[in-house]
Amino acid sequence: NQRRKKRGPLVVCLSLALILTTRAPAKETSHVFTTVFVVMWAGSLVVTVNAQLLGATISIFQSVCVLGYCVFPLTCSALMITVLSRTPLGRLWVDLIWLAVGFLWSTRVSSVFIGQFVGRERRLLAVYPVFFFYLMLGWLILLF
Repeated sequence: NQRRKKRGPLVVCLSLALILTTRAPAKETSHVFTTVFVVMWAGSLVVTVNAQLLGATISIFQSVCVLGYCVFPLTCSALMITVLSRTPLGRLWVDLIWLAVGFLWSTRVSSVFIGQFVGRERRLLAVYPVFFFYLMLGWLILLF
């Protein structure tokens, strides 16, 4: 049961990487997959270490797992953008709406999670990198 909980973020990350590789040119699929995979895990690690440096009482594995699960709304947004790109609704403004929903959902859930482990006076400093982490993932969704 515990191993399944730890595999979830990996499945979400792999899903996002695979969705984005379907939209990439054939010569760039391995680069897209690697970029998404590295950005996701390195970003999660940076957010976690930052929170720990600010006094958070959270383990690295717990935080990386939760941040990985919180990417699910962005993965759903990427899937919707990919599916809609093959229809007349495949417009940039529709993509931005789906991406905004996924971004706000992911950022809100992660911010609440990280914020509960850091003192009130340092909460903004802990949540600030979360915003940029999901902004980077959102940018990759639009880019690829």
